[in-house]
Amino acid sequence: MTAREPLPNRRYCETVKLRHGNGRAAYHVTIGRYEDGRLGEVFISTNQVGTQIDAMARDLAVLISLSLQHGCALETIKHAITREANGEPATIAGAVVDKLLEPRR
Repeated sequence: MTAREPLPNRRYCETVKLRHGNGRAAYHVTIGRYEDGRLGEVFISTNQVGTQIDAMARDLAVLISLSLQHGCALETIKHAITREANGEPATIAGAVVDKLLEPRR
């Protein structure tokens, strides 16, 4: 495994709102980047503070962040996550990864 590449103390970040699961659950995804623009960390919060889904979303963000910091490509994560038969993400994990793969505006 590649050594972890820490992020700078001050870094660019952006927050986007994401819905998944028939639009019922709203998620706020904050994306932190390295100085060269690469993704380096993800934070996920829900509108259901204190629930199990909120805790799972936070844990998912940690796992994605650590994977990125250890050199795992986002495309690799995308292909490892469960998908529906039509290719759509089956869980919030896939929805977040798909969002992260969208071109920057």
